[in-house]
Amino acid sequence: MTELQVVIVGAGPAGIRAAETLAVAGLRPTVIDEGARAGGQIYRRPPDGFIRPPTALYGSQAGKAVALHTAFDGLVATGHIVHLPRRSVVALADGTLHTVGDSGSRRIRYDRLILATGATDRLAPLPGWQAPGVYSLGAMQIALKAQGVAMGRRIVLAGSGPLLTLLATQLLKARAEIAAVLDTAGMRGQIAAFADLAVRPSFALQGLAMRARLRRLYHAGVVLEGIEATDTGVTAVHWRDAGGQTRRTACDAVGLGWHLKAETQLADLAGCRFDYDTTWSQWLPSADRMGRAGDGVYLAGDGLRLLGADGAEVAGRLAAAACLSDLGLAAPDATADLKRLDRLERFARGIARAFPWPADQVRALPDDAVLCRCEGITAGSVRETAAYGGAEANRVKSLGRAGMGRCQGRYCQLAAADLIAVSGGLAHAGEVGRLRAQAPVRPTPIRALLEEE
Repeated sequence: MTELQVVIVGAGPAGIRAAETLAVAGLRPTVIDEGARAGGQIYRRPPDGFIRPPTALYGSQAGKAVALHTAFDGLVATGHIVHLPRRSVVALADGTLHTVGDSGSRRIRYDRLILATGATDRLAPLPGWQAPGVYSLGAMQIALKAQGVAMGRRIVLAGSGPLLTLLATQLLKARAEIAAVLDTAGMRGQIAAFADLAVRPSFALQGLAMRARLRRLYHAGVVLEGIEATDTGVTAVHWRDAGGQTRRTACDAVGLGWHLKAETQLADLAGCRFDYDTTWSQWLPSADRMGRAGDGVYLAGDGLRLLGADGAEVAGRLAAAACLSDLGLAAPDATADLKRLDRLERFARGIARAFPWPADQVRALPDDAVLCRCEGITAGSVRETAAYGGAEANRVKSLGRAGMGRCQGRYCQLAAADLIAVSGGLAHAGEVGRLRAQAPVRPTPIRALLEEE
């Protein structure tokens, strides 16, 4: 009899807890992850020989990070799970995952699939964001965690969301020079959302404490006007403060980010249904409370609900419990996790309201501003294409190439949808539809596809 194959994609908090739950029930899942070591982006582990301790890397969350790392490493060492690191899933169809790694491509069959693919930075374009020296907040944090490197000598961080404040405090602790922290969210909206944020008082207080450490560096309610740069890199950020005063802050590096965007390409290829979430201003997969999203497909973590690391752990356990139940096996009681999920979702939606997507900034982009960095497509070109071809995302992509580059629209499709919606006189970006995922979901060398293990 063929052994039942349960495959988990992603070894962050959601994937780790899902694997643990399945292993305890007697299954031996396979965990595929792009990282060399488990932990995900939030609990990313540095290379061997790195001397900074967990408290320096993860701050107040060091205990959670170490617990997850230890649990996963123990499962691998005892043979209770199969771990395939440094491997990307680039396509899936008919119960088979197509993966690529250092030694070539490999097809992996599955009977049940848990997708714990996490999230990426949500970026909004502004004039000059394609210049050398402009990074996402997540990329800056990865460089700091994995290599102890600050990306720049004098840094401006801009955008909105918890990572903006967290990264600023982490960089300051590492003795980097921060020139300014520019938040497009106004203080009034942040205060209005505090009742929802207060359902997790320790996190809310930690955020306030980090904000206090920034002192005069932090500015709320700003309008970002553009990034000044030469051929060799960034020189300054132009912005207006909450009072309308024009400001210029000299720098040699800029970090941008507006919270998170769910990684949903594999969920799309797996046939999951999607709904547009107006609170998060993005398309998110549809699933039941346990993570069931299709026949034998389960979703967990930020690729389903943007709940952060604690929420990902809960969602991982729930998805595994749903999988076990559907297989007719004994599953752990999910009552406590479901109750916790309600509180985490309220907190997360409070975050979304406190630090919203900057739709007004996007819609005011000048025509010559680059919108799609991969293809060099401007905002004016997207407007012209939408006016000519119609206000539908995939039509604008096929006619004008916005979203057709290496990132496959991960960083430009939300902004493009805003511009298309305005062009078509639509109420919001969800009405223009969403870009369809295509395989391979990541840039893949042809050689890797030809050389099978």
